[in-house]
Amino acid sequence: MTFKKIATIGITLLTTLSLAACGSGSHQKASQHHSQKVASSQTSKFKKSSTTSLQPSKKATAHKAAATQRSRTILSRLVYYTNHESAGPTQNYYYVNGRAKLSGFRHLKAGHYHFSSDSQGRSATARAVLTYSEYQSSQGSRQGEPLAPPAWPATNPEVAIHYSLTGRTYHGYLFNRSHSIADSLLGAKSYTSEYNFTTGTRPQNVGANQDGGMRYAEETAENYWEAHPGTQHTIDYETTPLYKGAETIPRGSVVNIKSSDDAINTEIVVLNSVEGIKINYQTGTSDAKPITHHSVAYHHSTTNVTSSRHQHQSTAHQTVNSQTKQGQWTVAGAGMVFVSDSNKFYSEVINPGNYQYMSQTKAEASGATRAARGNQYARP
Repeated sequence: MTFKKIATIGITLLTTLSLAACGSGSHQKASQHHSQKVASSQTSKFKKSSTTSLQPSKKATAHKAAATQRSRTILSRLVYYTNHESAGPTQNYYYVNGRAKLSGFRHLKAGHYHFSSDSQGRSATARAVLTYSEYQSSQGSRQGEPLAPPAWPATNPEVAIHYSLTGRTYHGYLFNRSHSIADSLLGAKSYTSEYNFTTGTRPQNVGANQDGGMRYAEETAENYWEAHPGTQHTIDYETTPLYKGAETIPRGSVVNIKSSDDAINTEIVVLNSVEGIKINYQTGTSDAKPITHHSVAYHHSTTNVTSSRHQHQSTAHQTVNSQTKQGQWTVAGAGMVFVSDSNKFYSEVINPGNYQYMSQTKAEASGATRAARGNQYARP
């Protein structure tokens, strides 16, 4: 082989190797470029996904804003009514406000409940998924003793409240320890937290005719159970007290009730006011003139109105002291009873301060009925 041929073969081999190296380098760069684009795309998608998951949806934000505005509108009306010592448009301390607007029930199952407080430690929204069995088990008697709600007033005077709706006058305590979700609906569970109670006026609790105020909302659910005995349907029940600013006593409450078959779907607004009595919602004081047992005895006395003051005072004194103690039980005197906030009366109780003490005749005239059965705190 000549030198010229050998040189030609060598040059050809070098050229081939050089081209192969260039091709390999170009492919490597292209591959690296493609990997960088994929990684960049995935990072971009991750960032976008993370940002989206951290930010609330526009729909949720709009829903929350609408709920806040509704509460402000209702509170404005409640402040007007309470400032004017009004019983509201129905004269029975409640009004119906359209369909239910429920929230926060996603993680609550049948029989579950949740009571909450706000940043000031005041009772806030109470929620429960009610069942027929709970209603059935609580029928006939109270399942516990009412708890003092946050900021329960230092004094709770006995007052006279005249109701325009009925023309009757109530004599008794100004405030009740008012359930947000009632004993009759939730049973013993309703006594597990002070945040299921608010300071409510007597008419806020039962209205002017014993079927208004919070009682109207409770009866809405009770009537459903009565119409559907043994049903497996449930009721979403939510009560939210509304406060003006930093006041410790609510101006009223919003009760939303919806059954799983949609037979009930309503929002009820309850007023926490008293006709003719101005309340300080920060301190719980009022301009009410407290009544004495003397004045109550005088009002209901069947004796001649010219009887001496001394005789009336003596009668009142005897009435108050007609209670007797038998161990831990306080026993009512002859013809007298202890009336609960749920308008049931008993003859023996553990904590008499939680009841109104009056004649059975007066109790029945006001709409109260004898409890069908007792519990560990009260006996019929």
